[in-house]
Amino acid sequence: MPEGDVVRLAARRLHEALAGRPLTRSDFRVPRLATADLRGRTVNEVVSRGKHLLIRVEGGVTVHTHLLMEGRWQVRRAGPVPRDHRVRLVLANARWQAVGSSLGLVELLRTADEDGAVGHLGPDLLDPAWGPGLAAEAVARLAARPGRAVGEAVLDQTLVAGIGNVYKAEVLFLRGANPWTPVGDVPDLPGLVELAHRLLDANKDRHGHVTTGDLRRGHEHWVYGRAGRPCRRCGTPVRRAGQASDVGERVTFWCPRCQPAPP
Repeated sequence: MPEGDVVRLAARRLHEALAGRPLTRSDFRVPRLATADLRGRTVNEVVSRGKHLLIRVEGGVTVHTHLLMEGRWQVRRAGPVPRDHRVRLVLANARWQAVGSSLGLVELLRTADEDGAVGHLGPDLLDPAWGPGLAAEAVARLAARPGRAVGEAVLDQTLVAGIGNVYKAEVLFLRGANPWTPVGDVPDLPGLVELAHRLLDANKDRHGHVTTGDLRRGHEHWVYGRAGRPCRRCGTPVRRAGQASDVGERVTFWCPRCQPAPP
């Protein structure tokens, strides 16, 4: 599932291509929206909220999409759309077209009703208004269930929005927290939240997640995707296992020495 920084980058590119221009093509390839037509309406803006994308259109209408596990948006010059059964939505103007493929969710909302779709989310780590207030709210939401495993809690988008499997593994490694440590036993929860914000913010304008500061291929991560390979800090083989999340079991990676198991 794409992380919050990937969704933010997609929102920026969609905004640059669509905002301020009237739609010349509106092709919804999901059965319940097959007759929807937004042609002639100007796209006002495209924003992200956690892992959700909101395309706000003239007339108080919002196109709400979620990439889930395999979805993606591509922006290309206006022209024919290749035949592909994975395409779920095409929005285009005279210059650019945005093609959404394998989207996990496509729906039309009244812009005034967006809160019904995304109001359940916790503070967005990439919210432009991020600061002490939102950080404190995220910490409070995480701390509300102190017995819950921290690796499960940070993936819960209702607590804090934007962390996916990559950042879960990397943030917990950098904070020395085992994924199964109860939230209440994490020594510096505010520091963990702030680190997550800094990492997502550092990567929001580029493809790929770099948490080590090393852009070379194969050197981007501390533990994610490195099961069986030596920890970059202590040399202990990195481990992997399944762990619960709000979207089903997800694989997690950790160093058993740098992130000792809870008692």
